Amino acid sequence: MKRHAFLAAPFSSMLLAAPNVVAQTAAFPDLVDVAAELDVTLANVSGTGDADYIIEVNGNGAAFFDYDGDGDADLVITNGSTLTRYRDGGDPVAALYENVDGRFRNVTAASGLNDSGWAFGVCVADYDNDGRRDVYLTAWGPNKLYRNLGDGRFEETGARAGVAHAGWGTNCAFGDYDRDGDVDLYVANYLTFDEEAIPRRGDPGNELYMGELEVMIGPLSLPGEPDVLYRNDGDGSFTDVTAAAGIDDPGHFGFGVQFTDFDNDGWPDIYVANDSTENLMFRNDRDGTFSEIGLISGTSVSLMGYAQAGMGLAVADYDGNGYFDIFVTNFSQDTNTLYQNRGGMLFTDATAMSATGAPSRPHLGWGAGFADLDNDGWVDLFVANGHVYPNIGELGVGVRHLQPKELYRNLGDGRFEEITSEPRGDLAIPKPARGAAFADYDNDGDIDVIVINVNEEPSFYRNEGGNRNHWIGFRLIGVSSNRDAIGARIEIDAGGRTRAAEVRSGGSYLSHNDLRVHFGLGDVDAVEQVRVRWPNGESEALDGVAGGRYWLVREGEGRIVPGP
Repeated sequence: MKRHAFLAAPFSSMLLAAPNVVAQTAAFPDLVDVAAELDVTLANVSGTGDADYIIEVNGNGAAFFDYDGDGDADLVITNGSTLTRYRDGGDPVAALYENVDGRFRNVTAASGLNDSGWAFGVCVADYDNDGRRDVYLTAWGPNKLYRNLGDGRFEETGARAGVAHAGWGTNCAFGDYDRDGDVDLYVANYLTFDEEAIPRRGDPGNELYMGELEVMIGPLSLPGEPDVLYRNDGDGSFTDVTAAAGIDDPGHFGFGVQFTDFDNDGWPDIYVANDSTENLMFRNDRDGTFSEIGLISGTSVSLMGYAQAGMGLAVADYDGNGYFDIFVTNFSQDTNTLYQNRGGMLFTDATAMSATGAPSRPHLGWGAGFADLDNDGWVDLFVANGHVYPNIGELGVGVRHLQPKELYRNLGDGRFEEITSEPRGDLAIPKPARGAAFADYDNDGDIDVIVINVNEEPSFYRNEGGNRNHWIGFRLIGVSSNRDAIGARIEIDAGGRTRAAEVRSGGSYLSHNDLRVHFGLGDVDAVEQVRVRWPNGESEALDGVAGGRYWLVREGEGRIVPGP
């Protein structure tokens, strides 16, 4: 197969966008909460709402994925429990919704995704390469792996597959780190929680205060739990290779995790956002091992040199230089952090220069995503917010428990404009938000967002107006690479610019986005060339592709066909 050149030049040689390159011909679309209209009504459970223990406040996530192979994005939402009910087995760990003509039908009961416990995160991949996407749930207690049987049902195989880790799992992500044609699994773990050993908020002699506010005991007073890397053995089972692969996590409080090729060498690296401890960057050494380079890469701490409270993360090439950047959400009265990838595994803290810092300071950020919501050709930024202390408003510092979303429009010159402060309707309604997932659920060409709220029904934001600009989307199928082509890099040439994206599993906060890749095209209605670098390193190019639809690309065929 013919190889093709991909963007991999040093930052200094890349042509960055000039100011005012964003086409302002269309108003930014509205994101309208249609959860009730779509029948997505699971009332999420995460403790009692009193926030007496840290396990009650971290909430849950969601995943968009096509579980039945009909070409649209279905939905799974994870669910927690209360400590009282958990002693008796817990609550249902998930709800599965089938997308039927743009509405959702709860099919959990017949699906086999109806075990009980206390779940947190979710990620999706076809781990056994049988053409059906499987589901991994993290939990307090054994994590669960649900194998898709292809008839609308799933079989729980976590223990048999060797991935039923019994700690407190949070985010997870699949990626083929050794490029052997099947997806491996990284599980971020938070801390060791023992209700009998941890004081309850307000217990005499163990009080903890934020100012004058009595709060729960949390993470820095508790033992962290190291993350786990599982290698897929290709026979339906996994092996824990954490130590052998050099995944040296000293027990940081893991939340966000993502496989991404940050240095454009064709091998996926791993980034982990940690709460109250340094973030971790594992560079893939291309021999089955990793080196942790968070500090020297500039991605472990803030510009001021201190560890922040990393919750969720988003990865994309926001500035168009061909390298994937990292956005990490953090605690309130701090800022979220944007790490700009300069090439060569070197990053710059671009929070201030990008104008994403100051608007985030009053908020406690969780789920986040880069998505071209207005299809102008530049990825925008969405952040879900909500505080962990129900009575935080009593401090009088301008911070509230229920918080609005942050929506940042990419201006195309390295800066963002925060536009939630404008009349943005439903996004401005304060909520106790946590996980967020992104997909074009109605296949109309613009990206929609679901947000999971603590002890409330979800918010499902339908994009109304994003498809006023042109767009194009791709679904990739691996052949010698893993079936979902997770780790594939796609570049398109359109309108005098080159744009890059990746197929990824997991991300955001406790969540997973649609595996299809979406690009906004602005006022351009076709792509001059599409280049795909498959997870195994092989590449191919396709010329003259029309916009306005999703295309199916199968590895090695050298052609493109209309697809779901």
